[in-house]
Amino acid sequence: MSNKPSLPQGTRDFGPAVVRKRQYILNTIRQVFELYGFQPLETPAMEQLETLMGKYGEEGDKLIFKILNNGLADPKNKDKAVAAFDRVLQGKNDAGLTERALRYDLTIPFARYVAMNHGQLVFPFKRYQVQPVWRADRPQKGRYREFYQCDADVVGSYSLVNEVELASIYREAFFRLGVPVEIRVNNRKILAALAEVCGGADKMVDITVAIDKLDKIGLEKVKAELAERGLGLDQVAAIEKFLLIDGANEEKLGALKALFAGSATGLKGWRSWRRFLDGLVVLTLLST
Repeated sequence: MSNKPSLPQGTRDFGPAVVRKRQYILNTIRQVFELYGFQPLETPAMEQLETLMGKYGEEGDKLIFKILNNGLADPKNKDKAVAAFDRVLQGKNDAGLTERALRYDLTIPFARYVAMNHGQLVFPFKRYQVQPVWRADRPQKGRYREFYQCDADVVGSYSLVNEVELASIYREAFFRLGVPVEIRVNNRKILAALAEVCGGADKMVDITVAIDKLDKIGLEKVKAELAERGLGLDQVAAIEKFLLIDGANEEKLGALKALFAGSATGLKGWRSWRRFLDGLVVLTLLST
C-alpha cells in the first residue's frame, strides 16, 4: 500500500475558486498602480546570492532559500563539495556550494534592475511588481513559505508628492476591494526628534525597536523595555507622552507641534506631515 503524497510544510495548493479570487484582487491592485502611472516590472525568481545577502545579512542567511550549484555530484568535484559543506555547517556561505537563491522580497531585485539599466531609464522611474517571493521561515498559521508581494516604488525623486500618491494608492485599492482600513504613516524625522526631546538621541534605535512593539505588548511593557535599554524615568515619561497622543489628524498635528516646539528636527517632521496631509486633501478633490 503506497503512502499518500503530501506537500512540504509551509506550502499548500490553491483550488480554482481561491485562484480566481486572488486573480481578482491582484488585477484590481494592478489597475490602481496603472492609474497612478506606475509601470509593470517582472524579475527572475532566482538572483545571485551575493546580491541578496548584501542587504539581508545574517537574517537573510537564515531565511533565504539557497540553490545548490550544478555538478556537485560529479566525482571530480567531490573534495570541493565536501569542503564547502563543512564551511556551511560552520555558518559560512561558500560559492563552491551555492551562488544563487530564490528572491526573499521584490526590493533587492528592483534595485539590481535599476543599477543594470540606469542609462536606459527615465527618472523618476515608477514601477510596480506583483510576483511570488520565498522565505525559509518557520511556518505559522496564515503564513507560508511562498506568497505574493505587491510593490510600488519611485526611484530618482525625493518629492513628498510620491508619498501622497502611494498613500492614495493604498486607499483606492482597498476602497475598490471593499475593505475598510486605517492607513498609518511613519516619519523618521519625528522619531529622530522624539529621541532628541527625551534626551536620548544616541538611543534612537533602542527607542524605535521598543515602541514598534506597542500593539503587541502594550504601553506598560514598552516602558519596561525602554528602562531595560538604559533610558531614565524622565526619558520614558517623554516617550509615553508621545505615544499617548490621540485624536483626529489635526489634533495629532497640534500635539506634535507643541511637543517638538524646541526641536528643529521635530518641526521639519511636523512640516512634512502638514504638507503630506494637505496633499492628500488636494489629490482627493482632484479625483472626485
